[in-house]
Amino acid sequence: MEIWRHLWRNPLTAAGLVLVLLLLVAALLAPVIAPYPEDAGDAAHPERKLQPPGRDHLLGTDDLGRDLLSRILFGARLSLRTGVLAIGLAVLIGVPLGALAGYVGGWVDEGIMRLTDVFLSFPPLLLAIVFAAMLEPSIDSATLAIALSWWPWYTRLVRGEAVSLRERPFVEAARAAGVRPLAIIRRHILPNAWVPVLVQASLDFGSVILTFAALSFLGLGAQPPQPEWGLMISTGRTYFLDYPWYVTFPGLAIFLTVLAFNLLGDGLRAAWAPTGGGSGA
Repeated sequence: MEIWRHLWRNPLTAAGLVLVLLLLVAALLAPVIAPYPEDAGDAAHPERKLQPPGRDHLLGTDDLGRDLLSRILFGARLSLRTGVLAIGLAVLIGVPLGALAGYVGGWVDEGIMRLTDVFLSFPPLLLAIVFAAMLEPSIDSATLAIALSWWPWYTRLVRGEAVSLRERPFVEAARAAGVRPLAIIRRHILPNAWVPVLVQASLDFGSVILTFAALSFLGLGAQPPQPEWGLMISTGRTYFLDYPWYVTFPGLAIFLTVLAFNLLGDGLRAAWAPTGGGSGA
């Protein structure tokens, strides 16, 4: 495939793709490759509390003696799950609204886009914090809060695509044949708008994971003893000066994950740009 060749041809994009694949493998195989899988839960080992990185614990241990490498590997599962669900929900909300606004136009377009503008007037992280604070702190609440703060980007993106597509000959032909508007949206608008949506989702994935970590850091997302990266940093910040590995390695996991998806997203946008897809929100 030409797109895959383009991705591998760019060194930065290839590096991002490799990192994403490694992250997926680590998340899927965490129960197998984690040296101490029981440490992903509420296990406690006071005798090995806050041990530095070494042969038995490659990344050291936390304040309860749990292996940090094992918890980071299981944390990858939580982060990827949250990213997929949050973006999936945002797409399910935003894409149909954008397609409806762009194709129908008129007061429908005006109403949807004014609501979208209200949401877009606030930073996504701030909105996510507000929504998460209104719910009981949990991973599911954080996922929903992120989705509710992210859908407007997809609405605006797909609305622009729909405005362009509704004047195309194949859409006009369907309209002249008496096909209903909702059927035209489902059969012609949405299938031709998936490329920019996919590109935007790949660019958003790293930001969503970072937002999830921020919510957990603030106590609005994952709760102890869940092995979430932001929560690990929140717990370990009081030990940072004397035991820096406690915070450094979860922070590095977040950094590499966000970097990987940003590099991959930029590569996908560049790969699809010549074919007409990939307008950003």
